[in-house]
Amino acid sequence: MVGDELIIDGGMATFIVVERMGSDLRCKCIDSGLLLPRAKLSFWREGKLSYQGLPTLSTKDWEDIDFGISEGVDFIAMSFVNDADSVQQLKGYLSTKSSKSIRVLAKIETLESLQKLKEIVEASDGIMVARGDLGVEVPLEQIPTVQEDITHTCRQLNKPVIIASQLLESMVEYPTPTRAEVADISEAVRQFADAVMLSGESAIGSYGQKALSVLRMVSSHMELWSHEEEHRQALHQCLPGILLPDRISEEICNSAVEMANSLGVDAIFVFTKHGEMASLLSRNRPKPPIFAFTDDSSTRMALNLQRGVIPMLVDLSDDMEANISKSVNLVKTQGMVKEENTVLIVSDLPPTCASPNVFQSVQVKAIA
Repeated sequence: MVGDELIIDGGMATFIVVERMGSDLRCKCIDSGLLLPRAKLSFWREGKLSYQGLPTLSTKDWEDIDFGISEGVDFIAMSFVNDADSVQQLKGYLSTKSSKSIRVLAKIETLESLQKLKEIVEASDGIMVARGDLGVEVPLEQIPTVQEDITHTCRQLNKPVIIASQLLESMVEYPTPTRAEVADISEAVRQFADAVMLSGESAIGSYGQKALSVLRMVSSHMELWSHEEEHRQALHQCLPGILLPDRISEEICNSAVEMANSLGVDAIFVFTKHGEMASLLSRNRPKPPIFAFTDDSSTRMALNLQRGVIPMLVDLSDDMEANISKSVNLVKTQGMVKEENTVLIVSDLPPTCASPNVFQSVQVKAIA
């Protein structure tokens, strides 16, 4: 309606509706800027985003989801999630349409999603902080703290979190980033995000490969620099599991990471069916890398999102010593560990005649 604001790509340009002519609108530009192909549009009315009753998933979205299923995608990122119901609806649909386990990532980009953050995180397999659209609804000065709150909630609930949007926006047009963008990437790493993601920089930018190199270089440097500070005290503020087996798993992983850091081991090996213990280890952000061995391909793909985890697909048996020997040979062959390296080993694989929730172990081994 007349008086509505039309915001392009999270504020790159702004128009105000001055006249409606049938299905067309005549608008006046009040903030000029660059209009890129396939730009995102959002309508605002009286200071609030106008959804006009639109569903979270449109007919085109469902067509794209079916295409993704046919192509065997591992993750689907869901835009403008405002409650857990829409996530559960999509997960239910995927479970009936796909034989493989497709993970659902919820994009947090509205005030409503922030108000229902915990239930959305619990329902999802991971979270994407979409700061472009979120920055339109949240005052700019609050974006850093909102980002940190979301990241902290995801860590508490043991879900991976991706920081996305405008990390290296200037590299859409220019070959070098601004210093502020470098600081932004570093802050995402410092906040313990599991992943950082490029958008327009690699999709339509002139320097996509270089932007990726900058992202990798800055995030890797920040991880190395901040290790000492990060591990000064172990993370014990996480929510405890409700059931005893869950609490046991959490305590084993908390202690295993503390042992790994204290002993200065070169790697952590975790043998897992569904990835739960690998995820718990990652949540504690250990200094050494985590090698997660599983015989489930969906688990291996999902663990790629967990910070510090290198998932590997191997055939696992009831013989734990055989599993360890096979895994050591695999990583030695790939040059990831060397003789005389020390590894800490965690497992939640059940023996032949025991409950999978009871048999869990920790041991330390030297590579021979």
